Amino acid sequence: MDKTFSGEITLLKALAIILVVSGHLEFSIFGMFPPYSFQLSLFFFISGMLFKDKYLDDVSTYFTKRIKSLLLPYFGYEIVYLLITLALVPVVGEFLGEPITIKNFFLTPFLNGHQLLLCCPLWFVPQLFMTLIVFLFLMRMLRNIDNKFVELGFFTVLGFVAIPFWKLIPHHTPLALVTMRTMFSLFFVYLGHYYVKYIKDNYNIFTPKWLGGIILLQSILWLFNRDFDPVHGIGLSFVLVWGRFDQQIIVPVLTSLTGIWVSIFTVKLLYPYLKDVKLLNQMGKVTYHIMANHLLVMYLITLGLFYITGTPLSSKGDKIYSIFNPVQTTYLYFIVVMLITTYLGVFQQFVWKKLSMVISTKQQHKDT
Repeated sequence: MDKTFSGEITLLKALAIILVVSGHLEFSIFGMFPPYSFQLSLFFFISGMLFKDKYLDDVSTYFTKRIKSLLLPYFGYEIVYLLITLALVPVVGEFLGEPITIKNFFLTPFLNGHQLLLCCPLWFVPQLFMTLIVFLFLMRMLRNIDNKFVELGFFTVLGFVAIPFWKLIPHHTPLALVTMRTMFSLFFVYLGHYYVKYIKDNYNIFTPKWLGGIILLQSILWLFNRDFDPVHGIGLSFVLVWGRFDQQIIVPVLTSLTGIWVSIFTVKLLYPYLKDVKLLNQMGKVTYHIMANHLLVMYLITLGLFYITGTPLSSKGDKIYSIFNPVQTTYLYFIVVMLITTYLGVFQQFVWKKLSMVISTKQQHKDT
């Protein structure tokens, strides 16, 4: 991976997590490309960009790496957030999550990931793990055909059929929900892989003509919008975790494509000016920690402001997502949350690196 591409990936990851946080605060950085219309598809796409074909012949290594990078931190966070949630019970008067059971701790993460509300944005992690493992095995099967267009056609069908499949099945079981999400996300993982392998160095799809075409397409897609409100500027949204697509069949797939395109276009356009901005590079390297912690930071800020102003918690509205006086505080929330979670993530990485070095040193001494 060359230095420029690596830098662009880091900034693209930073942009993706910025979109997640802005979406939870209900405002759109890109205006006509609102975050809930593509933010998670962008993360799947980035994962596909980073997939290496060498793992097709080394399944065990890939499986081990994904467990270490995705699932181990996930369940570590689950333990921490379980303790935090328990500690908050006397303050908020309720347990912010599902009952504490073996099922909810080990199985629910792979079904919907909302067993603990304060870290529920992490639902994406087990889903990403499942998607990447399925992707690996599908690519192993498809390589026998050795035709990129067959591969592209196969994953395109999966992506576009996912929502109709969900709407047509008679019973929306947890297993069906996971199947639909996996079908949908596999398409974008493959597109990321396809882009790096076949398009990035061979075709320029980020030209003014492409920009005009994408803007035209997006303006047409807005004809299918259901939820625009000038107060928060969110529109064209779909909720992948619960399979909420309203009456849409293909619009979520198309808005995901336009959103991904405009994200990469933005990064390429601004990369010469932002490549050395330390904060953005740090942000792109700790997206996991920002994803895990931003909702808690938002929640604690809100509790503090309610306490300072003497506002009763009963007026909070949503248990987790409501913020204090959003008309005036939304953007301040955003800046504060991004700063706190980024530097917290950097600190967490530093501590983990030191601990790993200590453990490694002790193991070496033990072996000798």
